[in-house]
Amino acid sequence: MKGNLHPLTKFMRLSLKYFKKYGFEIVEGDEIESEWYNFDALNVPADHPARDVQDTFWIDSQDKRVLRTHTTGSELHYIKSSALKPPFRLVMPGRCYRNERTDMTHEHTFYQIDGIAVDKNINLTNLVGILSGWIKDVLGNNVKIRVRPHLFPFVEPGMEIDIMLADGKWREMLGAGMAHPVVLKNMGIDPEKWNAAMWGPGIDRFAMLKYNISDIRRFQSQDLRFLKQF
Repeated sequence: MKGNLHPLTKFMRLSLKYFKKYGFEIVEGDEIESEWYNFDALNVPADHPARDVQDTFWIDSQDKRVLRTHTTGSELHYIKSSALKPPFRLVMPGRCYRNERTDMTHEHTFYQIDGIAVDKNINLTNLVGILSGWIKDVLGNNVKIRVRPHLFPFVEPGMEIDIMLADGKWREMLGAGMAHPVVLKNMGIDPEKWNAAMWGPGIDRFAMLKYNISDIRRFQSQDLRFLKQF
């Protein structure tokens, strides 16, 4: 009996093929992360609601370990532990966890492709070009996107990218921006010499659009009738 690739696996491979074509190294990290790498290193304030138990799965409050809420922290962990020196381009795919109520567009477990490009002259124009190129590569050249300013503690300036749905409504799809100087310092990179573009889309919502799936929870359902379609 012939097996089938999971739709998220297919979408992840398609996405990584795009980034690899443009010189990004693919790295992986641990799903259990320290509080420092998951929050502190990313300039997330101590009183930020994302640290609360209603948003984050804490493994051990004494050891300050969590199920990672994004692959950004694991990315920083890799950069710091490997003493990676700029310029460089990385993407880190992986599974993430957030303690939130599930519905048609939200899941407690999801997949992300975090990315960072560090160079002397990289800017927001380059960032938008990288991300719009990826979106069109995986969803087609006719997809309509818009860019809006948004506040994230780990980037300055920050932005969100929306995609127009078939009904004409916009859906927020990913956050991105230029790395905050504090975050660069925590990587061991001099913010006076280097800039960094960062982004961290969850791919499940993109895969929903790619494969015309109406409920994000179907990815975790293990329903063979659903999976065999792919």
